[in-house]
Amino acid sequence: MPSQGASGTSEGAGSASPLPPTGAAGPSGAAGSSGRSGPSGTEGGQGLTVGGSGAPGVRKPRPAAARTAPRTRSARLRVAKADPWSVMKVSFLFSIALGICTVVAVAVLWMVLDALGVFSTVGSTISDATGSGSQGGFDLQSFLSLPRVVMFTAVIAVIDVVLMTALATLGSFVYNLSAGFVGGVELTLAEDE
Repeated sequence: MPSQGASGTSEGAGSASPLPPTGAAGPSGAAGSSGRSGPSGTEGGQGLTVGGSGAPGVRKPRPAAARTAPRTRSARLRVAKADPWSVMKVSFLFSIALGICTVVAVAVLWMVLDALGVFSTVGSTISDATGSGSQGGFDLQSFLSLPRVVMFTAVIAVIDVVLMTALATLGSFVYNLSAGFVGGVELTLAEDE
């Protein structure tokens, strides 16, 4: 029966030997607890924490100084054709506005000169220079009266409206012909910052 005792003692010794606990220090235990773990662990204690009780793995935004400044977009365009009808309408309205401004400016200028006494002084000088004996000289004040000056300015403004409209329309035709040969005027448009 000695063989049975030996085997019994060997079995008892095998059952009595303690197993190393999970995560115990050892060749493999040290690596399992404090070394580099898998996707759910940490790398050396300093990496991003993906799983567990740590914060979710979100990348921090770059500082404002490292961001690149926005670029201003620009486009290079070419005026290939000008519509004569639209040019005529715009030039007609522009010339009417210019004619009204001219009439108002002339009327205001006449009132200022009359208040300063320019017409009376210059009129008396011209009347004395052109008069002889009993005949009076040239009456500048009656010739340059306000209604006559405004009427003359209005006639000039109407002629200016007709000429400006016709010349602008003719200019659009000439531009279309020249753009067919040289390609037209090139414009560079930039986006407002």
